[in-house]
Amino acid sequence: MKKLILYILLFTAIAVDAQENVYPTPKQEGSIVITNATVHVGNGQVLNNASIVITNGKIAAVGTSVTIPAGASQVNAQGKHVYPGLISTVSNLGLVEIGAVRASNDVQEMGDMNPNIRAIVAYNSDSKVINTLRSNGILISNIVPQGSFVAGQSSVVQMDAWDWEDAAYKKDGGLHVYLPLLMARPRFGGAAGRPETDPVKEGLEKIDGLKSFFREAKAYHAETGGRSTNLMFESVKNLYDKKQKLYVHANTVKQMLIALDFVKEFGFDVVIVGGSDSWQIADLLKQNSVSVILSQMHSLPTLPDDDVDQPYKTAAALQKAGVVYCISDNDAQTRGRNLAFNAGTAANYGLTKEQALQAITLNAARILGIDDKAGSIEVGKDANIVISEGDILDMRTSIVTDAYIQGRKIDLDNKHKQLNERYQHKYKLKDF
Repeated sequence: MKKLILYILLFTAIAVDAQENVYPTPKQEGSIVITNATVHVGNGQVLNNASIVITNGKIAAVGTSVTIPAGASQVNAQGKHVYPGLISTVSNLGLVEIGAVRASNDVQEMGDMNPNIRAIVAYNSDSKVINTLRSNGILISNIVPQGSFVAGQSSVVQMDAWDWEDAAYKKDGGLHVYLPLLMARPRFGGAAGRPETDPVKEGLEKIDGLKSFFREAKAYHAETGGRSTNLMFESVKNLYDKKQKLYVHANTVKQMLIALDFVKEFGFDVVIVGGSDSWQIADLLKQNSVSVILSQMHSLPTLPDDDVDQPYKTAAALQKAGVVYCISDNDAQTRGRNLAFNAGTAANYGLTKEQALQAITLNAARILGIDDKAGSIEVGKDANIVISEGDILDMRTSIVTDAYIQGRKIDLDNKHKQLNERYQHKYKLKDF
């Protein structure tokens, strides 16, 4: 009995401490006007000395000569930059709290074939990581399951919610497949004494099995008579009418060519995730309408023959070829906080600043299928807006002062800021 009481107190303490003193904001009502701002629309346009009218969570007007509604509250953004809320397209946010603590991870299911797994139902809206991303202007994330092959379905969340149902922005938008590497790895230590295996043969067998699964699922959905329900086949139904996308995690050309087979045989709407060598087949990706999520730019190239700065240049190569692409940040150390700075790096290697911004806003929204309501500051869309004192793509000047999700002004406090303040106070580094 004592142990039971102890466990209850422990979990109660964890729940109470989950978000400290930061709470979701009530629904926005009435009108807010952001005035005198430099507005980066997200589609390449920049409006100087412009205003944005937000009414009931939506953008009602934007421009240099808008009419301010009577009774509207005003936010003077003189000398500041206003951006669409940044979008993280590949994230384990809310699924992994502390990577080294197994009990705080709920990101992967056992087995190779899990098309019916839904990441959204495991999303923890009380994660402390969420607020650290909001402080960097990231307001929307695509929550992605991990796995050894077919991992499950991702969902898009807005990052100001009491629970996963409130957070859901677009449910089950894509199925994620992690392709085998299809190349031999060096054998070290104890592996040297194990029986030889052919990773290429094994990988191709897994891929053939997946294609057979998709063929069977297609036949299953073509049946009109009575049939028993197959949950795995039911879970991929929307791939065939393109209501759902197939996200293929692949980096090498060999892997990406296999991903193109899913387009040619099944007509799926395919998105390459990773895509570090996508620049080599950019024209082919464009011809097949395959999008690319560049998941990590601050890294070494995939192959030893690639230029050492190739990850920085790949975005510009895709831009030139006309491929729809976006930039993400799946670094396990930064947990996605460097998203804007990844784009800033690309802006120094061939992209313009506005193209780089579009790669983490409107392009990201298009790939996720939410560009009808997010990704740019345009009339009719949700008011997901970030105000910064400097260039949001530049870590030296980016200071996010305000952020709005669906018109709600959110609290930008977080655990990092609280700890910083605590120890500045302890060591008397500033006056309080």
